Amino acid sequence: MLVFLENKELEKLYVTGSSKKLRLPAEIIEKFFATLQKIQAALSTRDLLSDNGLRFKKMEGFPNRYSMRLNVKYRLEMEIKWLDSDQQIGAFHIMAITNHYQ
Repeated sequence: MLVFLENKELEKLYVTGSSKKLRLPAEIIEKFFATLQKIQAALSTRDLLSDNGLRFKKMEGFPNRYSMRLNVKYRLEMEIKWLDSDQQIGAFHIMAITNHYQ
């Protein structure tokens, strides 16, 4: 799968390993990198759905927004531009890391 970082601070975090504006625990930063690797390695969305720890699902109220679990508190939010009619292969546009309970 293709991955694009749409948020400048997430891009900075990915390139340098830190971001002053994103004050995230070290555990979440590690999970962020691991989750991006899982997305890049996936051949289809079935691979992501089969990993129950990710809790990959469509977000309610948005036409094309999805989330994946980083831990109990944080989620990785993305929009997917589908590259096939079966919605199995897509370009993942990572939008934000959000606190699930705020």
